[in-house]
Amino acid sequence: MVMRLLTLLASWILPLAASAAVIVPQPPALDASAYVLMDADSGHILVEKNPDQRLAPASLTKMMSSYVAVHELELGNVSEDTPIPISVRAWRKGGSKMFVREGTQVPLIDLLRGIIIQSGNDATVAVAEYFSGSEEAFAGWMNQYAARFGMTNTNFVNATGWPADNHYSTARDMAILSRHIIKDHPTYYPLYAEKYYEWNNIRQPNRNKLLWRDPTVDGLKTGHTDEAGYCLAATAVRDNTRLIAVVMGTRSEEARARETQKLLAYGFRYFETRKLYDAGAELKVQHVWKGKDEQLALGLQDELYLSLPRGLRGEIEVNIRTDEYLIAPLSKGQEVGTVTLVAEGEVLAERPLIALAAVEEAGFFGRFWDGIRLFFARLFA
Repeated sequence: MVMRLLTLLASWILPLAASAAVIVPQPPALDASAYVLMDADSGHILVEKNPDQRLAPASLTKMMSSYVAVHELELGNVSEDTPIPISVRAWRKGGSKMFVREGTQVPLIDLLRGIIIQSGNDATVAVAEYFSGSEEAFAGWMNQYAARFGMTNTNFVNATGWPADNHYSTARDMAILSRHIIKDHPTYYPLYAEKYYEWNNIRQPNRNKLLWRDPTVDGLKTGHTDEAGYCLAATAVRDNTRLIAVVMGTRSEEARARETQKLLAYGFRYFETRKLYDAGAELKVQHVWKGKDEQLALGLQDELYLSLPRGLRGEIEVNIRTDEYLIAPLSKGQEVGTVTLVAEGEVLAERPLIALAAVEEAGFFGRFWDGIRLFFARLFA
């Protein structure tokens, strides 16, 4: 197919200056098996070490358990007050507990707090059994979500993160999951910032120490087993930039907080997020052949964010590549090209260019006349 490259210099996106290129220092080396620092808006990974190494995720697993339950809430399949029965198996589950009682029923929203804040294995098993009949079946459902999110190095065997053969994930995959929790369920995301929760007259603190040390931190989840070491998925917002840090395999509860804090401090010091385009923003108008409408606005399906070094000055080239001849019918959302953003010779982002509206075919005579015009347009192109 004949393609045409149209280059637009969008120097208004970033201010111009005569300074040299920004030099970003190397990130700190953390005492951890693996870690990732991700920009929550762009999804760009800023720092990584062994990002795809399969490791035991411990209670970071519960982030997917809570995601599935909250998604059911958002879909309206259950309510916050839906009573969840507590089985003997849930009641007897070892490790960290919410201290629910066998034979009782607990509202779903309370169990969610027990999972997120108290890391309750008993609460997690109860929720899994309610939705899927068994914890094992629920883990299969979790894996379906993981596949949908592109978590290609994750496999859940249970809902709690209890040590088990073939139960693994990676720092990258946990960052991807963290991003979905933040973006997909904003109504319930504040649960991850709650510092305490009391159930059955037992008040327990959130194990994420950064909630107390850094007021910009508002989540997410801790984990620990002998096999996994001490793990933490944390996120913070400063100056309209949200970063996600996942640190796995540290030596102690204090170490996971300290090393995660180093990673966040580095990210906020040297990077920032900039929003370039809104979803559905018109980037180009192009002629349409054989359609009821002769012009079609083209743009992006989703918002476009970039992660950039702080202090970067210069031009961002916006390269729009489209099909040279757009021919009706065209559906809304149909991909018709690509948008590539480049700075200093480096590709910063590439996104599909889509039709922002549908264009139906013209009548017989309209198609016939445009067919003749199109023939000569191609002949003399």
